[in-house]
Amino acid sequence: MSDIDIRIVGRAGRITLTRPKALNAMTYDMCLAIESAFDAWREDTALDVIVLDAEGERAFCSGGDIADLYAEGRKGNFAYGQKFWADEYRLNHKIFTYPKPVVSFLQGFTMGGGVGIGCHGSHRVVGETSQIAMPECGIGLVPDVGGSLMLALAPGRLGEYLGITASRMGPADAIFAGFADHYIPQHMWTDLIAALENSGDPSKVEAARKTSPEGELEANIDQINRLFAGESLGDILALLRTSDTSFAKDALKKIMRASPLSAACTVEMLHRLRGPSLTMEKALDLEYRFTYRASEHADFLEGIRAAIIDKDRNPQWQYADQDVPLAAVSKMLQPLGEHALKL
Repeated sequence: MSDIDIRIVGRAGRITLTRPKALNAMTYDMCLAIESAFDAWREDTALDVIVLDAEGERAFCSGGDIADLYAEGRKGNFAYGQKFWADEYRLNHKIFTYPKPVVSFLQGFTMGGGVGIGCHGSHRVVGETSQIAMPECGIGLVPDVGGSLMLALAPGRLGEYLGITASRMGPADAIFAGFADHYIPQHMWTDLIAALENSGDPSKVEAARKTSPEGELEANIDQINRLFAGESLGDILALLRTSDTSFAKDALKKIMRASPLSAACTVEMLHRLRGPSLTMEKALDLEYRFTYRASEHADFLEGIRAAIIDKDRNPQWQYADQDVPLAAVSKMLQPLGEHALKL
């Protein structure tokens, strides 16, 4: 497949995304190919480590290739998206629970579906160009691909902030938020990957770790905890509107670009997940409740239309006044019964 290069080199299973002109956006076929490789390598005693990387300087993976989801959804074929998300989430779960070390090298943009394949392994490497984000609310979805798990585990109320503002994290911020593990300057990556191929020893990643440039989130965590402490989207918006800090004004501006229904559901999801009983299975199940209904009942098709089809950047959201009824949130997140996600 020209979009992806899957091979074995020495002691390493190697997966390289090869769509740099498309910012390595992941297609359905790429998702299935990655899953097949992980399945084939699980019991292969000749392999000690899996290494994921991508061609090009601009992105590891900018997200999922969603044009097909839009086209099928417009036809009323909601089953296409439902199957795509179920298959993608199954892959995310396999990476998260994989018995062998999984090392990912996350240059440039790692967003959405890129987080799903790049941020669930055991050794997540960022460099000086890394920009990680969960921008799903901006297209009428919720942070998914297991991203809600990491948002719920992030310090304080950082999950709400990242989930509904779609703010991008540089290397230090990604490590602070729990989306990455190690900062390694990118000029070192080629030699490090070669060492992993030769030895199969993931401790070489830790040994190469350097101190990352300073981030922004840790310095603002007290403000984030205060401003995003509300129990609902409406509560958070009220807190932000009564604050005159530049940080609060910037956050409010970013939230105004999001689908109100998506943002409200994101806040509710994180509140349901956060706590000692949190698991990846619970996170993916809750995400799938939303995405299963997204094309038919949420703002997903309108979000894609505005962002990548007509490109007018002027989505006509439901609940444009930001006043999202609790019943609408409950409807999107109610159990799916026989259609529930099966991992």
